[in-house]
Amino acid sequence: MSNWKKKYVEMDKIIREKRPMIHHITNYVVMNVTANVTLAMGASPVMAHANEEVEDMVVFASAHVLNPGTLSPHWITAMLKSGKKAKELGIPIVLDPVGAGATKLRTDTCLQILEEVRPDVIRGNQAEVMILAGKEAQIQGVDSLETGEAPIGAFKALARQTGAVICVTGPVDHVTDGEKAYAIENGHPMMANVTGTGCSSTTAVAVYCAAGGATVESCAMGLAVFGACGELAAEESRGPGSFQVAIIDALFNAPARDLGARLRIKEL
Repeated sequence: MSNWKKKYVEMDKIIREKRPMIHHITNYVVMNVTANVTLAMGASPVMAHANEEVEDMVVFASAHVLNPGTLSPHWITAMLKSGKKAKELGIPIVLDPVGAGATKLRTDTCLQILEEVRPDVIRGNQAEVMILAGKEAQIQGVDSLETGEAPIGAFKALARQTGAVICVTGPVDHVTDGEKAYAIENGHPMMANVTGTGCSSTTAVAVYCAAGGATVESCAMGLAVFGACGELAAEESRGPGSFQVAIIDALFNAPARDLGARLRIKEL
């Protein structure tokens, strides 16, 4: 059994036995999808964003997702309040900087979260991550238009600057903590045709951080597992609609499908 397959079996068992709670402050577009992804992976989702309760709710979490995909002022306050509380308690925080670079509000909000909350993990597409690194990048709405080779050096520099594990998704995913770096080759092109797959990959990272801490290995595992389930879903679906159902089923049935044998994680 490979080291990654062994690690997958161990971590999946922890998740499904302990059912860690993942507190999301996320966008309206993906709430249902990411809640179902969380459940299918064996964890427990909470989608709480009211300012009056976020600090109380995050106390019960094993990981916390901050996703500014459909921003409004009270959600920004809620993310800052709950994020600071989670940081105080040592709960892993995963920031998904949706659309950073597309508008000033999104960019400024993500930079404010970086400065005031100091998330443990950042999971975004290449354009979003490059914007946070202070580089120029092409973005259209929430979609990256970057097509060149992944700038691993810039990702490592951002990891060292922020102290966060950087997870960049694309045709090949990349994860780095500033020292170690991994390329994850799992995934399928159909994933780009279904809304919420990027946000769902953030959820998968959070679930594995809940089991193994906010490490570069936990993040690589979360992305590889989600990508491998995307491959299974593509084999069993006929288009985007059935794909969305099939990936939830694949995540739920992963232990019985010998998923660990499908993981393609390479150290760089």
